[in-house]
Amino acid sequence: MEMTCLNLIVKGRVQGVFFRHYTRKRATDMGLTGWVKNLDTCDVEIIAEGTKEALKALLEWVWEGSPSSDVVDIKISWKEYTGRFREFEIEH
Repeated sequence: MEMTCLNLIVKGRVQGVFFRHYTRKRATDMGLTGWVKNLDTCDVEIIAEGTKEALKALLEWVWEGSPSSDVVDIKISWKEYTGRFREFEIEH
């Protein structure tokens, strides 16, 4: 099974609405590793590694986000798999 990496910059109302918490739970449930963090620009960045199928499912979920979020745009970059993450964490 081919592994890959997905880097997302999520724009909209995504800070202060538990977006990172919900993202970590969803990514962990999907067996993905990586991290999610708030950016100074009020956006959220996600780096996730796993199967392309699971990453596509995560991307689909990110458009919905947490119950109080409002995602308006996502910058999507596919990267090379590194295998450096053990779990999916919230970075601060």
